[in-house]
Amino acid sequence: MDFESAKALCLAFPGATTDIKWGADLVFSVGEKMFAVTGDEVPAKGMSFKVDDDRFLELTDRPGIIPAPYMARNKWIYVEEANALSDDEAHALLRRSYELVFAKLTKKLQREIGEAA
Repeated sequence: MDFESAKALCLAFPGATTDIKWGADLVFSVGEKMFAVTGDEVPAKGMSFKVDDDRFLELTDRPGIIPAPYMARNKWIYVEEANALSDDEAHALLRRSYELVFAKLTKKLQREIGEAA
């Protein structure tokens, strides 16, 4: 998983925004709801994001992937080693994280983001 290309992918999703929270964390959001978090350093050293409930245990059993600190109860993982996921799998998981969060937005906000895209 190339963390820098993952950051670029996150920004390419419709309505995606970034901001810095907690001092040094680069947060990717849609509709002001987080879907991915990484450090603001370049190159990034890891990335957290939401996964489907049924994939959480499978993914956190892999070397280099752990339950995300503070967010594991919400089924977030932290990829701490770049070789833990291929770029293709990482991109699919990040897209799914975005979709999971987007689906929880109000229908009105979903329409506004869709129209702006």
